[in-house]
Amino acid sequence: QLMESGGGSVQAGESLKLSCSHSRFLYSTMGWFRQAPGKEREAVAVTTNGKTFYADSVEGRFAISKDIPTITRYLEMNDLRPEDTATYYCAANTFGRILKPTTWNDPSYYNLWGTGIQVSVSS
Repeated sequence: QLMESGGGSVQAGESLKLSCSHSRFLYSTMGWFRQAPGKEREAVAVTTNGKTFYADSVEGRFAISKDIPTITRYLEMNDLRPEDTATYYCAANTFGRILKPTTWNDPSYYNLWGTGIQVSVSS
């Protein structure tokens, strides 16, 4: 299972670092989605076969990194804004699927999900 940690409540402009760990594998296609109340789940950032895609809304502010020994991927979120407030989900494709610019942000390509973690940003 995927385990998320690192969420919380911050002020606008501050930073948070989310963690997503798995007990056995660091999947090659793995990343983060988020869902705000009343909105659809949207892709935030995904790494697939060494390439990372970012949503336009977070480009330049968020970054994915990894730590192989601990089987963990991180989402470093800087310059947070109130509109970043959402439940963040870690997701992975466990079948080795390599995603493309036209598919990386489609939740249906991810078959393993974490339970979600709350990020709240106040102005």
